Amino acid sequence: MSTRFASITTLLAATLALCAPMNSTASTVYLGNYADAIQAADFDSATGQLTRGRPVAALARASFLTKSADGRFLYAVAEGGGGSLHAFAIGGDGALTTLNTRPSQGSGPCDIALSPDGSLIAAANYSGGSAIVYRVALDGTLAEPAGFFQHTHAAKVFPGRQKEAHAHGVTWSPDGRLLLVPDLGGDRIYAYASATAATGGQMVVNPSQAWLEVPPGSGPRHAQFSPDGRNLYVINELGNTVSVAAYDAEAGTFALVETVTTLPPEGFAGATKTAEIVVHPAGHTVYASNRGHETLAIFARDAATGRLTPRGHVPVPANPRHFALSPDARWLLSAGQDTSTVAVFSVAADGALTPAGEPFATPKPVCVRF
Repeated sequence: MSTRFASITTLLAATLALCAPMNSTASTVYLGNYADAIQAADFDSATGQLTRGRPVAALARASFLTKSADGRFLYAVAEGGGGSLHAFAIGGDGALTTLNTRPSQGSGPCDIALSPDGSLIAAANYSGGSAIVYRVALDGTLAEPAGFFQHTHAAKVFPGRQKEAHAHGVTWSPDGRLLLVPDLGGDRIYAYASATAATGGQMVVNPSQAWLEVPPGSGPRHAQFSPDGRNLYVINELGNTVSVAAYDAEAGTFALVETVTTLPPEGFAGATKTAEIVVHPAGHTVYASNRGHETLAIFARDAATGRLTPRGHVPVPANPRHFALSPDARWLLSAGQDTSTVAVFSVAADGALTPAGEPFATPKPVCVRF
């Protein structure tokens, strides 16, 4: 009996040893969407394969998501019912348990982001034209408000889309001192400063520079800083462009450097608009998505000046509302809202993209969050 037990134990140990390397490459990817539940899928960082899609939280129109740095909590904005923010605890197999919910204090919340230290969370309200900031408690719950900002300026340049303010994104500066809010309706990226004792614990308009303006009719949507913190890259939905700004962290100010098209030199005859922007963690490449043209535009970034040089386009599933790089930057996942698929690309050392297998089926994906 003891010999048999020893043999079984040895066999079990060998089996676990074989399985361990495979399991160590697996992680959970969360998918915000326009369906009735937040979805999760298993992602294999060795192969780039997505498998086992499944609902993990019943929440309709939970479009954009953000995840805490320690991987313990997930947060979502839901566009229904006047707009709300939702906090979840992440459990085994990626399961989500609701912690609490707070109102977005504006309709149509469309983006959500945690501050670098995880103590604050911000959301942009598209229809409401405002931004809300909540404190985050140590247990992951959404606590009291730390700021609310109502935009009123409208550029009134692009027909039908700029009659009023439309806050469309929330991006924290690398040091967490500033919150940047691109406003599609106003052609401005508003800047809000961290709370201090002098401000009564509430965030305020950035005293150094209240906003950065982009060319008229641009319709700024989302923004991301370069890894070195020297540049801010803004994707302009209506102009099909990317604006590059230089950032002076000490002064808390921005200066527009250039604005470049996301479309090919020959242009595009059909209707198209942009959606998302991502800067490679190595800082050498910037990606931007075109909806209508249905591509990701690839740019080489000059580390000294921040300027962009076009490197071409890769086709993606229709309506690439959002895309994201894996934590190791070896893979890029692009959500095709209109095709109900997520396409996977391998990422070369120089930032080039190559399709990796067939797109993964999932309901109306809007956001990809590792």
